[in-house]
Amino acid sequence: MDSLDEISRIRRELKDGERKTVVLTRHYDAEVKDVWDACTDAERLARWFLPVSGDLRLGGTYQLEGNAGGEILDCEPPAYLRVSWLFGPDPGFSEVEVRLSAEDEGTLFELRHTAEVPPEMWGRYGPGAVGVGWDLALLGLGLHLAGGPPPDKSGFELTGDGRRFITASSQAWGAAFERAGAAPETAATAVAGTTAFYLPPEDQA
Repeated sequence: MDSLDEISRIRRELKDGERKTVVLTRHYDAEVKDVWDACTDAERLARWFLPVSGDLRLGGTYQLEGNAGGEILDCEPPAYLRVSWLFGPDPGFSEVEVRLSAEDEGTLFELRHTAEVPPEMWGRYGPGAVGVGWDLALLGLGLHLAGGPPPDKSGFELTGDGRRFITASSQAWGAAFERAGAAPETAATAVAGTTAFYLPPEDQA
């Protein structure tokens, strides 16, 4: 895996309003039905993302192990999925959408995460708070679709590749923050906060 190459494969966009939306777009060399199956089949999802439980159908609920849960709001196989994405005691509004379309003998994957973000959290981390996590997820999906093992979820941030990937991801989201209108110093503060959140100090790596 070339960490910087993986980072460059993802296009990032921020829509900064009362609700914040991060958009990640990436091409995968796999058929749409295969990508859809990898994103919606519980057994496959656990291999590259997280174990999931619940009533996995339209109108049902889901729970990712140690992470978000919610309701399956829209499901149009193999092209569109929308779920509420709730974590913690008072999550507010948060939804994730996935769109798949055929592109160049593969699949164009688009993920949108729209949420109400507390001002203090936004000021400290900016879009990288969720953006880095989604970059890591798209990396895992790409490795899975290519037939390789996913990154070690329990120690990826301790490896050289992991540190390079997370640092570059945080910087890429800082650049997306600036493109959306943030001042350079605001984006730099968010990059520093996000990188420190995801990575242990060098002497612990």
